[in-house]
Amino acid sequence: MKRWQRQLSLGRLNLRTLTGFIPLFFVSLSLSLVFAAYAASSSNTLGASNSVPNGSLIAQQKNIEINLVSFSVTKAVHEKIIPKFVEKWKKERNQNVTFKESYGASAAQSLRVIESGLEADVVHLSLAPDVQKIVEAGLIQPGWEKEFPNNSIVSKSVAAIVTRNGNPKGIKTWTDLTKKGVTVITPNPITSGSARWNFLALWNAAIKGGANESKALEFVTNIYKNVPLLPESAREATDTFFKGRKGDALLTYENEVILKTLNGEKLPYIVPDVNFSIDNPVAIVDKNVDKHGTREVAQAFIQYLYSPEAQQIFAKTGYRSVVSGVAQQKEFVDKYPVVKVATTNDYGGWGVIQNKFFSDDAIFAKILRSVQTSAR
Repeated sequence: MKRWQRQLSLGRLNLRTLTGFIPLFFVSLSLSLVFAAYAASSSNTLGASNSVPNGSLIAQQKNIEINLVSFSVTKAVHEKIIPKFVEKWKKERNQNVTFKESYGASAAQSLRVIESGLEADVVHLSLAPDVQKIVEAGLIQPGWEKEFPNNSIVSKSVAAIVTRNGNPKGIKTWTDLTKKGVTVITPNPITSGSARWNFLALWNAAIKGGANESKALEFVTNIYKNVPLLPESAREATDTFFKGRKGDALLTYENEVILKTLNGEKLPYIVPDVNFSIDNPVAIVDKNVDKHGTREVAQAFIQYLYSPEAQQIFAKTGYRSVVSGVAQQKEFVDKYPVVKVATTNDYGGWGVIQNKFFSDDAIFAKILRSVQTSAR
């Protein structure tokens, strides 16, 4: 029996208790005016302190902590960008910023922010619906997409097919993944943003190849029949393929392949010319930054992610830059092959996509049932 899903073990939010002020009663009439004056003075002082904006309070601190929650495959790029931002902030503000980082499957990370007390100041997730879940939970204000450039998309990639050395199964196109005897590794769309992008790339390949929806459903189903298991995240899928030595082909982000190449691993891979734009959003978690008093630093960090300096790091680490001036540099034009990409807008946006493909009784659920039935 194939293993398809992993349950998420989620805790509960830890709520802070509030303490009240205990009123003081004074007996001596002769001292009442003195105490009243003192109380008024204290009240005015306290009121002035409470009226100081969070940004001003932060400006008085020497050490600031930012909680960054992101999806698994961004760890390598954030580890390069964060020290640059920390150095920049120290030079400009003379403050020490430290980052508490958390990485995992995108959908699971979103749920941890909502339900498990993972108090993110900034989220950088695989796809917009994972941010929208945090909006619906009341932690992020609606309209977050317009807060930063490019509809708050800060990194992007395309889908790639990695094969074994020598490509013994002769895999060159999406269609080759339907062949009998070919095993494919891809994450679980229920928990992984990467898996949903992979699914959309497969569906788009069928549609752009001239298939109607019935034929597209058959095409994608045939590929999932060749999937022996569905890891929770893109990182787990990669480990399953390389460390576990399972599968003939791995569906992954192009940036994952490039990163491994940078680390000295030469991988045979294909970037199909009919592809899908994998757009990763970033957002401030409003309720948490206001609670922590970290909004100013969180905003500055996200703005820095769009800077040419940070975008060059993204591009060197395997991501296609969202800043045209960086993307058009010869180094990166040569590095990234031109592909025909579809976007979520071509399929009605994420609201339509979620309902059509990934809701409880949508297309992926039907494919899953079909695959499970054929495996019996």
